[in-house]
Amino acid sequence: MSEMLIGLYVFVLATLAGREVISKVPPTLHTPLMSGANAISGIALIGALVVTGAAAQTPVVKWLGAAGIVMATINVVGGFMVTDRMLRMFKKG
Repeated sequence: MSEMLIGLYVFVLATLAGREVISKVPPTLHTPLMSGANAISGIALIGALVVTGAAAQTPVVKWLGAAGIVMATINVVGGFMVTDRMLRMFKKG
């Protein structure tokens, strides 16, 4: 139980720190930073693939891994779509 409590403590602290950092980002930097952060979500995608593909796991873990794969994929694709749209704004037409 103590491991779960420590994990919850780290999660809450990371959430509060992330909210504080993101609230300080000016609007002009928000889109480039978010597109970079979404590209980094590819690491989460690889992690979800590894967890889901591991042997001898319960069905709940496999379903959560599959949900992680879907969400990370949406995040990565969305990040690249935002970046593409942002870069198209700078092209002279």
